[in-house]
Parts: sequence; structure tokens; C-alpha cells
Amino acid sequence: MQKDSVKKEMEALREKIRENDDLYYVLNKPVISDHEYDILYRKLKELEDANPELITPDSPTQRVGGHPAEGFAVVKHIVPMMSMDNTYSAAELKEFDERVRKNLKDEEYEYVVELKFDGVSISLLYDKGRWIRGATRGDGMEGDDVSNNLKTIRSIPLKFNEKVKKIPARVELRGEVYMTKDVFASINREKEKAGEEPFKNPRNAAAGSLKLLDPRIVAKRRLNIFIWGLGYCEGADFDKHTDLLEYLKEAGFRVNPHFKLCKNIDGVIEFCDSWEAKREKLEFEIDGMVVKVNDLKQRQMLGSTSKSPRWAIAYKFPAEKALTEVEDIIIQVGRTGTITPVAILKPVHLSGSTVSRATLHNFDEIERLDVRIGDKVYVEKSGEIIPKVLGVAKKKRTGKEKSFPLPKVCPACASKLHSAPDEVALRCENVGCPAQIKERILHFASRDAMDIEGMGTAITDQLVDKGLIKDYADIYYLKMDDIRKLERMAEKSAANLLSAIEKSKSNDLNRLIYALGIRYVGEHSAWVLAQHFGSIGKLSGAGVDELTGIREIGPVMAGSISDFFSNKENMKILKRLSETNIKMSQAGLRAAGGALEGKAVVITGTLKNYSRSRAEELVRKLGGNPSSSVSKNTYFVVAGEEPGSKIEKAKALGVKIIDEEEFKKIAG
Repeated sequence: MQKDSVKKEMEALREKIRENDDLYYVLNKPVISDHEYDILYRKLKELEDANPELITPDSPTQRVGGHPAEGFAVVKHIVPMMSMDNTYSAAELKEFDERVRKNLKDEEYEYVVELKFDGVSISLLYDKGRWIRGATRGDGMEGDDVSNNLKTIRSIPLKFNEKVKKIPARVELRGEVYMTKDVFASINREKEKAGEEPFKNPRNAAAGSLKLLDPRIVAKRRLNIFIWGLGYCEGADFDKHTDLLEYLKEAGFRVNPHFKLCKNIDGVIEFCDSWEAKREKLEFEIDGMVVKVNDLKQRQMLGSTSKSPRWAIAYKFPAEKALTEVEDIIIQVGRTGTITPVAILKPVHLSGSTVSRATLHNFDEIERLDVRIGDKVYVEKSGEIIPKVLGVAKKKRTGKEKSFPLPKVCPACASKLHSAPDEVALRCENVGCPAQIKERILHFASRDAMDIEGMGTAITDQLVDKGLIKDYADIYYLKMDDIRKLERMAEKSAANLLSAIEKSKSNDLNRLIYALGIRYVGEHSAWVLAQHFGSIGKLSGAGVDELTGIREIGPVMAGSISDFFSNKENMKILKRLSETNIKMSQAGLRAAGGALEGKAVVITGTLKNYSRSRAEELVRKLGGNPSSSVSKNTYFVVAGEEPGSKIEKAKALGVKIIDEEEFKKIAG
């Protein structure tokens, strides 16, 4: 009898906590203090610790997992998670409306218009009102089971509110996980302090967080969610999408309030236009609007293509532009000595992040734009990632603006700058230039080169500035005491960096060749050279004639390779590298008679287990040829997440499409 009393008390506490979670995380209307909430939570935790057999999977105490996972299981969606076609203008929205009208045979219809959240699409599965699991979109058919990470999102209810009229027997809900702008800025500040690469935008931060194996870290990322739709439903019926949204709110789910029922396409366009102007006021990022036919039976009539529903479309906002001021123009020196002018801008918020600099590419571009220090300029994020100066607001000039003169010497080493007759770029040709040293080391350690994890900009700057390394060979002579001298470098971090350096010694030869930073030698040509010569020794002894005799190595690249190995300083560095037991030769880089011998393979989308360069490297090892475009000669296409238009082209040409799991089997 006492056990029954304890069980009732525990359930009452759970219900009280759930009610307050809903008020705080979903409705943003807390009615008790954090201290009062903590008292309820602690009391429940104490009772569960004393009675572990009475713990339920939907208890609020079960949200954050205790240990990192070894990986993510792959689960199948009951109904495929389709992607959506995009439109970019009012005219294209009207074309969509014409198709809807034609297919509905002039039957009356209306649209629901919602915000297009710039986050990560997920699917939540509930059985009799209790949460079973959550998964990413994946390839649309299957996704990663990220339930433990999603449990850290307090606005996801672990069970339906029992006050709703009818709870479905089984339901698959669709939503968008996102990160607020404030949380994104806070996380990036912490990453920069730790010398880590900051996230590019909140969407990348949210996606990266969901792929972390330790839910305790995910919990610190303070992710949130909006539920916006239905995949599958058994045991409950809805006539309209607006009815579904109201039901979801009653059931305890977080539904964004900024949606509108529009009677015609003109109303849709007006609502879309209104949000383009005021989206900056939101605490989260949106990149457009989603237009959906409201009636669910009409959606069935309209159906879908193999990729997208015919009853919905996304309207993407034009690339965001902003007006700001050029406070200065500075010069950056790249790893090959290329001089790049960069505009230092008065900070301005643009497409999810604060922009304070933008590349001006070269000095011809400065002349073309006629950009001056003090000018007001229009800035855009190209592809919402790279800031770019579009033009100058010349009518806003005051006469105090200053032209930027063409530099004659390198800002880092004062060496005279040179320009080749057939090039726009200015170059510093001093191999000892300190700016080039840092860039060359960063390139050498980068993911697609030697992949030395932990050796980012902050660490490299300190190592060079403190005189601990002068070139990339010095990396392999670092000791624990050297690294521990660096700021914010604890013993464990230092040990991890040394371990990553040691691990990189066994990389394939093509990675080392690419890492050397030879001008014009990219990842693919590094592979070709490694396969042909099999060692740095043989490559360094090759003349221009021998190099140009290799398919895919042209005269410009051949001259650059020859110049690199003719340089005495470079050869000294290579000698010191060879003395560290780094892999300088490798036979049989490409498998003779491999599974993909002579076959063209296209990789598209984001793969879970491989970077693009790693996957292409595997294709080459199996005798195949990675390609960037789909043609009738393509052997197959490997489709990752969000694969894009290449999939449609492959389907049109009848080219075989495989997923990552099948690719892994082929790669062994």
C-alpha cells in the first residue's frame, strides 16, 4: 500500500513538472520561480532514486542522457520526409498557384503560410501519446536516431497532454530544431576563446549539435523546436492543416504563432513580403516562407512528385543586403603569397551573423568598385556564407573618403611584391614571409590535408609568434613542454594535439603532397601525382617534361611543381620531415582491378561518416574517378543528406543512385 502511495506521489510530481515545462518552454508564461521548480524536480529525483523500478521513460528526469553514445542507429520513417521545391519571386508563386488550380479543377481552396525556419528538420514518433524516438531527415526514407539529443530540448513533450480530445494510436510529427541568435553568438564567443573554429550560422550550429555523441554537451547548446506538420497519423483525423496546428498546441507542442490563412495567392504574396521586412526582429533565423494548401483531402488529390509535394512550396527571400561603412582596408597574405585586400566594415547583422569584414578579391576589383576608406557600401552574403561588397553608395560621400593605394611591398615582411603578366594578383615571393608561414601551416594541418585535429588558427598563431615553429616540419618536433606553454592549453588538450600530430604521420601520400601547398596542386592532382610517382623522392626528381607527360598535369602546374622542388629551402624542410618517420612513399595507392575500376562516381549531399574529400579518396583507391557532374557515363551517384539537383538529373538519365550504407559496403 505504501508503494502505491509513493507511485501516486511520483506521478503527481511528474504531472506538475510537465505542466510547468509547458508553461515555461512552450507558452513562455512561467507561473513558479526556478527555485520552486527545482524543489519539485529534486523531490521527484529522490523518490526515483529510492524506487528505480517506478521510473517511467517519459519522466522529466530522463531527458538528458548520462553517457556518450557510440554512434547513431538508422531508423526508417513511416512516411518519407520529402523536400520542398523553392520559388524566388511573386511570379513563381503565381505559377505554383496556377498548377494547384488546374489540378484541383477549379475547386475552391485556401493556403496556410508559415515561416520557413532555418534549422534542422526532424521527425518525432509517438505511440499512444508517449514519445518513442526522434530522427533526422537523412535521405528522406531513413534518418539518424538522435532521441537522446532531442530529449535535451525541454519543449518536446515526452507525452501528449491528456486533456486533448483524442490521442492518436501512433503519430509521426515533423518539426524544425533551431538555435536562437543569442545562443549562437554565445557559443561562438566560447569557441573563439578556446581557439576553435566558430560555427558559420545558427543552422550549422544546430545540425552540428544534433550529431554530437554526448547529450550532456547537447543540453548546453540550448536548442529549441517548432512542430509544423504531420507525417503519419493513426487514430485521429484532421480536415485542415490549421485544425492540426490548433490540436498540436492543445497537446502540448510548441507551434509557431506566425502563420496566416490566405484565401488567394495575392494574400500569400502580401504576407510573404511583410515578413521579409520584419524577420530581423525574430529571435531565430528564417530564410523564407512555406505555402501549403490548407485542406488535407485536397493535398491527397494534388499528390507528390518523387521528391516534393505538389501542394506546398517554399518562397525563399532574396539574398540579404545591408548598408555599412568601410572603416579600413587591410591586406592579407595567403599561403602562396597572394595579396588580398579586405574591407574592414562597421559591424552589421546580416543573414544570421555579425559581418565586420568582406573580401575585395584583388586590386582590380577595388578600382572597378571605386571603393574608398570611409565609403558607405552595400554588403551581401554570397550563398549566405561569404560576405561580399556589392557596390558603393556614392551619393553618400562626404569628400573625406580616402583612396587605397596599390601596395608595393608585403605588409608582413616588406619584400617587394610581384605580378605575373597573365595574372591580376600581386604576390609576395619570400618563402620566409611570416604571414605565409602561418597560412602554410594551417593548410598543412587542415582536414583535407594532414588532418591534425586541434591545430587551428589560435594555436598556430601562438606557436609561430612564440618561435616554437617556423615551418610545417617543425610541427613534428614539438614536445609536451612546448605546447603546455600556450594559453588555454591544459595537459589533456596538449596530449590530444600531440596524439593528432603523431597519427597524421601515417596519412596516405596524396594527403602529404596536397599538404605541401604547391601552387596549383589541389586534392585531385595530388592523388594523380602520388599514384604516378609513389614517393616524394621520385616526385621531387621529376622534370617539367616528365610531369607534363602525365595525364591531367598541365604545363603551368608542372612548372610550379618543378619550381617547388628546385627551391633549396623547401628541400631542407622535406628532409626534416623525412626524419620524423612520416610516410613519404606509398605503393599501390589505387587498387588494380578495384571494384570501381575506370568508373565515374558522383558524390552529392552531406555524408554522415565521410567528408567529401575522404569519400572521393575511397573512390580513387577502388580504381574509380570522382566527378562533380552527372552524365550518362556516371556509374552511380552516392546521395547523402540534402543532395540537391544532381539526384534529379541522375533520375532523368537513369543513373543508379545509392545511399551511404551501400557505398560503405562497396568501399569495404
